[in-house]
Amino acid sequence: MEEPRREQRHEQAREQRREHRQGQAIVRGRFVPTSTHDQRLLARQGPSDWVHTDPWRVLRIQAEFVEGFGQLAELPPAVTVFGSARTPEDSPDYRTGMRLGRALAEAGYAVITGGGPGVMESVNRGAREVDGAVSVGLGIELPFEQRMNDYVDLGVEFRYFFVRKTMFVKYSCGFITLPGGFGTLDELFEALTLVQTRKVTSFPVVLMGSEFWGGMLDWIKGSLLGTGKIAADDLDLITVTDDVDEAVRIIVDADLARSRQLVEEEEACAAQIAEPQ
Repeated sequence: MEEPRREQRHEQAREQRREHRQGQAIVRGRFVPTSTHDQRLLARQGPSDWVHTDPWRVLRIQAEFVEGFGQLAELPPAVTVFGSARTPEDSPDYRTGMRLGRALAEAGYAVITGGGPGVMESVNRGAREVDGAVSVGLGIELPFEQRMNDYVDLGVEFRYFFVRKTMFVKYSCGFITLPGGFGTLDELFEALTLVQTRKVTSFPVVLMGSEFWGGMLDWIKGSLLGTGKIAADDLDLITVTDDVDEAVRIIVDADLARSRQLVEEEEACAAQIAEPQ
């Protein structure tokens, strides 16, 4: 009886000592696979559930970043505009969106929206009225159908919200937010967090519609600032206006200030290099 048990223990020890290199990893014991990656890759048939695994999702995420960067890298200076997909065409917000899109395009900016209907459509539509303007839509896969609006010159669809948000920030020099719902609020506070934590700098965030945003700002001042959850100068990150021309002017002024800062930094660097050692 003791002999089979001893042999069983030896077998378990041998199993635990088994070692296999798997890319950058070393696996031992029961984690050692019974086939190689090449064998599984070249197998003619087999289960397809691997396309739903996390490693495969990472590759899809990487592909979305590569596609987004590739499509948007040559955009001119751009401004991202957020707002509700549920805004009807005959509403004041839709008309404001059209005026804003046109004004941004006339100021030389590409406009970027979420590519959907409502406010997004109105901004893309307004930009398209200007010769040579660039109208961009960054769409998102949703459980319900939402097609890219007809006023987008360049449309890119994303599976993942966080990839899409990266594109909004990376290729914009400012955000303008019109009235909207949960998605608009999510994008707004994401932008404010990035500016507050200085992940992005010289990045204006403009809210259009003082009546719509007034209650939220009162809450921010009373509940957040009033209880020390934010600092007083955090309120300076937000500008509220009802004037399209003022919203565009805020973007232009911040853009010029950023350009001057870059020139000053380059000149200071050049002067430091030129100093005799």
